[in-house]
Amino acid sequence: MITFENVSKVFGTNGNEVHAVDNVSMKIDKGEIFGIVGFSGAGKSTLLRLVNLLERPSEGQIIVNDQEISSLSQAQLRKLRRKIGMIFQSFNLFTSRTVYGNIAYPLKLARVPKQEIDRRVRELLQFVGLQDKADNYPEHLSGGQKQRVGIARALATSPDILICDEATSALDPETTGEILQLLKKVNEQYNITILLITHEMHVIRSICHRMAVMENGAVIEEGNVYGIFSNPQSKTTRNFISSVLNDRLSSSLLERVQHSHDGKLYRVIFTGPAASDPLLSQLTKKHGIDFNIIYGSINELQDQLFGNLIVTFQGPDDLVEKVIEDLNKVVEVREVTNRES
Repeated sequence: MITFENVSKVFGTNGNEVHAVDNVSMKIDKGEIFGIVGFSGAGKSTLLRLVNLLERPSEGQIIVNDQEISSLSQAQLRKLRRKIGMIFQSFNLFTSRTVYGNIAYPLKLARVPKQEIDRRVRELLQFVGLQDKADNYPEHLSGGQKQRVGIARALATSPDILICDEATSALDPETTGEILQLLKKVNEQYNITILLITHEMHVIRSICHRMAVMENGAVIEEGNVYGIFSNPQSKTTRNFISSVLNDRLSSSLLERVQHSHDGKLYRVIFTGPAASDPLLSQLTKKHGIDFNIIYGSINELQDQLFGNLIVTFQGPDDLVEKVIEDLNKVVEVREVTNRES
């Protein structure tokens, strides 16, 4: 559906270049919700703008629906853009147009017959739950209602792809949840591929199938959401995940915990069915030692359980080693250090 092949975008010249996107290669499959997370300045927004050539790549190829888009004529590019809907953080609604008028606008640009416009707008108002707001102006709407209008407008031309640029950043937590569920409904009901960027990891966790983490213009990690949440490879990714799972101790608290407990601390990571099994209890009882859970939690990710616990073991070193050896056959166990925490 969308493929980036060694794509870079450089701004500036004469030694003042900024590599906003740096040699990115990845693929977004049809019908999936793909999230890109990163701090401000990571290159997320620039990458999105490359998909419909609001920005042109300095290097590499971008393939959308089997077309290499940089070679398209202006007429072909206009046709492509009608199949890519966009949702913005700031809503970008026309204040002088009603809700109906905002949703109808892209259809009028496409010269759709008036009767068909009316049918489509009414259908979308029903879909986003604003059928009673057709004649209202944006100034009379809440933030969540404005974003629902934005979603309906983006869907007006029946796109194959929906691009969301920080679509929930201006909303309160409850409204954010409602909009995310609406986007999930869009994906499931219309089989629309959704590419979204965010700096909020809970957005990724809530609705995305796969994800990528960007830093300094580059993709530093990519994969399915469960795999990355359960086994992050980079410090940046771990920091993002900790913001929603709270599975990392601060360095000061870790130091206090280490001083107050004899022996080493271990992180035990449970995935899949193992997260609901009493493995710690069974194995420590088998080898005649005790354990103590210091910190951690069990979470649900993509309809699977994921546990991340920090524990200590009390008993002879050789028995502790046997417990860890047995645990490692089923789950992941690693010693907690100041760097790893």
